[in-house]
Amino acid sequence: MMAANNNADARGTVKKVIEYLSKKGFSRTEAMLRMESEKTDENGRPLIKTIEDSGAQKYLKAFVLLRVWIETSLLDIYKPELKLLLWPLYVHFFFNLLLDGANEDGKKFFDSFKNLFFSDHENDMTAFSTITTGNHVKTHETAKIYLSNRYRVPLSNNAYLQLLLFLEDKSREGGSVILSNLAPNIEIKTYPREAEDTHTLLALLEAGQNDTMMTEIIGIPGHYSGPVSGQEKSLFGGGPPKVFLGPLQKDPDTVMDIRADLAEEDQANPPAPGRSSLVDVFEASIKREEGMESPLTKDAPLPPSTARDVALEVQKIKENRDRYSLDTRTGGVAPGVSTIMYTFHNTYDSINCIDFSPDTMLVAAGMEQSYIRVWSLAGTPLTSTVKGDPLNKRPSSSRRLVGHSGRVFGVHFSPGAKTPEGADLQTIVPTESKHLLSCSEDKTIRLWSLETWHCLVIYKGHDQPVWDVQWGPFGHYFASCSLDKTALLWTTDSISPVRVFAGHESDVDCVAFHPNSAYVFTNSIDATVRMWSVASGQIVRIFTGHTGKGGPTSLACSPDGKKIASADQSGTILLWDIQSGILIKKMRGHGQGGIWSLSWSAESTLLVSGGADGTVRVWDINPPAEEDGAKGTVLGLGSGSQPIDGGGKRGAEGKPEKRKKDVVVTPDQVSAFPTKKTPVFKVRVSRQNLIFAAGCYQG
Repeated sequence: MMAANNNADARGTVKKVIEYLSKKGFSRTEAMLRMESEKTDENGRPLIKTIEDSGAQKYLKAFVLLRVWIETSLLDIYKPELKLLLWPLYVHFFFNLLLDGANEDGKKFFDSFKNLFFSDHENDMTAFSTITTGNHVKTHETAKIYLSNRYRVPLSNNAYLQLLLFLEDKSREGGSVILSNLAPNIEIKTYPREAEDTHTLLALLEAGQNDTMMTEIIGIPGHYSGPVSGQEKSLFGGGPPKVFLGPLQKDPDTVMDIRADLAEEDQANPPAPGRSSLVDVFEASIKREEGMESPLTKDAPLPPSTARDVALEVQKIKENRDRYSLDTRTGGVAPGVSTIMYTFHNTYDSINCIDFSPDTMLVAAGMEQSYIRVWSLAGTPLTSTVKGDPLNKRPSSSRRLVGHSGRVFGVHFSPGAKTPEGADLQTIVPTESKHLLSCSEDKTIRLWSLETWHCLVIYKGHDQPVWDVQWGPFGHYFASCSLDKTALLWTTDSISPVRVFAGHESDVDCVAFHPNSAYVFTNSIDATVRMWSVASGQIVRIFTGHTGKGGPTSLACSPDGKKIASADQSGTILLWDIQSGILIKKMRGHGQGGIWSLSWSAESTLLVSGGADGTVRVWDINPPAEEDGAKGTVLGLGSGSQPIDGGGKRGAEGKPEKRKKDVVVTPDQVSAFPTKKTPVFKVRVSRQNLIFAAGCYQG
């Protein structure tokens, strides 16, 4: 059934290519393709009528023709793109020879060019070396992948037109053979690119109609033939490593303690009719989902659990059960979400970064003037546990933390949860955040106590300014990233990093943890997002798709551990499936200037973003149920970042007024909350699905 579907797709693709050629005026190429398509069987392979139509000479001549043209006659900017065609053509020419019964010719063809591809496609070349007959092609697992799927190759419009002109001109010398094999076996996606653009292969992308940009993975999605570059060969020589995305297994004693506390809470406060007990919610949270294996405890070793760790897990379970459930939209109607926006006045040129504490009782800001300011959102005094602290005599709802000698670029509160109101602190362990991390232009990371309001530790390991710092989900590990092109993994009980994540080609801007703490994600100006193993320090995934100058600006992993989202300066959000490494989709709606913060709903069904255009937006992670409007609508951004719908404003004569700027909004956006003139620095979705946002008024 799969093969039949793909054959139908291939025939449909031939039809689309013919229509495209007709529209563009390539009459000779159109006629040639029509003629060649009539000579193919139901699988897209050329029909053999005479002995002259078969054999290695036809495919050998065509392959050499294309290879020599790419290497000697093309401008350098087109060579990296068009070279991508050689591998799938080589594979299918080899298969066609064997399926036609020309086994000896097939072996000669395979051996003639194997050195060209072995270093980049070692995995599949090793597998194909055992294929010697047509029956092998039909039954070999790797060969069946190529026969039932088209190989994806993105080409710029100019490169694609150069290719068509060349094949038309050289139709009798082998161009017709190449063209007849392109449509059924290779999925070519075109995208606009200026002549001076110098994107690398990892940044190649394709654009659909109406300039709706969508990155495509080079090759067959989910299949790894081997590395596509020398760097990736050293990383994934035998395919990408297996990743374990399930929850980190807790030790049995901790599980028993949590279960006992929850059972006691259920007995003291029985759940309302129709509501699950706390014990049931906990059991569901630690149950492994089918197909998601959990990492071993040794992969992310943690210190022995304390009473606070148990109390924190209990409070998380309570918040999870009692949360406001955010279902995805139904029939185009957005879910009912609430957003609280905090605006900082007279600080636009002073604040570099903002973070909310997990219990949303505190907010911290890193300043241009090298200090950190922490505020109580409830306006309660922030007192110190240090006896004789002079600030206790004049209690204030904010504290200033001084110590860095350069601009503060990142702040992050340690894991925590809201301590129940009215709780007896003599019998209940407080669960709010106790520490704050900060990173700075001075190349250091500082750990601050939220009880004494003093610096506890200074961590030194980077050679350049540190852009971001993030706690791990359990509060033992934290990670930092820097202009020095590295990310470092730390533990709170050591002043030296325990892992160095090196491999990015430019400075690393953002860092995030997987919910099970076994992996760290980084994104960089080199336009890649990378996934690193905490256990080994090695790269286990590379996610590509970002383009343009400036690179990614924010990063967030979903609470269920299945997806990673990254946003960039162009106002685009990319979403990948972590296990397969495949790009799921792009979401657009923000204006230019960058998306500075991302946060997931507790169910991992909605994503919230905030950015320089002064809006908070909510996105549906699942694809739209209907194709209506799949191309997106146009949203004009007027003064003060006020959105204008696709119809636009009209002047006195009823004519549309000229928009200042048009932004394509994809149908994934389900809600948008504009501010008057406040770029959004930070968004955070609480465990109970309340959205908090903060920014500096741009007056």
